[in-house]
Amino acid sequence: MNVQQALQDLNNRLDKCRRKLAAAELREDEVIARQFKREIQQIEKELASTKELKQRQVVSKAASIKAFPFNRALTKAEQADMGKLKKAAKGLVVVHPMTALGREMGVAVVTGFAPKAF
Repeated sequence: MNVQQALQDLNNRLDKCRRKLAAAELREDEVIARQFKREIQQIEKELASTKELKQRQVVSKAASIKAFPFNRALTKAEQADMGKLKKAAKGLVVVHPMTALGREMGVAVVTGFAPKAF
């Protein structure tokens, strides 16, 4: 399972536990409420750990992409025909500024990184 899917699963479990906690508190069932409070704390710890793992992965991927010797902004025409561009430039990695990777790298426009000029 990838990290993004694990984050989604944890968020779903957390949401379900919070709803069950609210229902237990509405029924004034203290035993069940305490159980869900403990479970919520445990899930929040797992969630923080998984988010940290995802951040470390993004940072390491950004470092490896920045190591490529050549990069440049992609034109709108190149962005429109990405398949042709990727066939022409082997090893090309495209980074969009709105993705987590793009924000980490600080790119302002869609940028291509490659081992050779393209």
